[in-house]
Amino acid sequence: MLIESDLIIAYMKKEDRLKDTATAIFKAIEEGRLTNVQASSEVLHELYYVFSEYAPLKVILANEARLASMQNMSFIDPTRETYLSALNLMETYGIKSVFDAIYAATTLTDRVPDHTILSTDEIHGKVKGIERIDPRTLRVRTTTRQVRRSQRRE
Repeated sequence: MLIESDLIIAYMKKEDRLKDTATAIFKAIEEGRLTNVQASSEVLHELYYVFSEYAPLKVILANEARLASMQNMSFIDPTRETYLSALNLMETYGIKSVFDAIYAATTLTDRVPDHTILSTDEIHGKVKGIERIDPRTLRVRTTTRQVRRSQRRE
């Protein structure tokens, strides 16, 4: 499952509508209760743009280093094919953000075997072949390594 930037941004911010959800999900990842979680390394690029207007570079670096070294989450580096696929998805589905398109293209690769993305961005649910899970519906169990999905797609 690919975790999308909306949750990562919420996790890093002091206040956000998704802060509680993001905190619970990242705690579950770090504790190994939520497994097979990946992120596109392109998220590090997006985070810089999101936070560069109001955070010093050393704070951005510290937050990104913390994310990059997080236990139980791996990163997928985009390939040339990923970028080309992203542009195609932008045209086909009207995706406005190149970052959203890169995450969708990454989710469609065999590097994300379940082709699932954890995101509030509804556009991902419209892309054929992607299963979008709204993180607000994800219930992380407290005693096992599995999660229960109360809703698959919205």
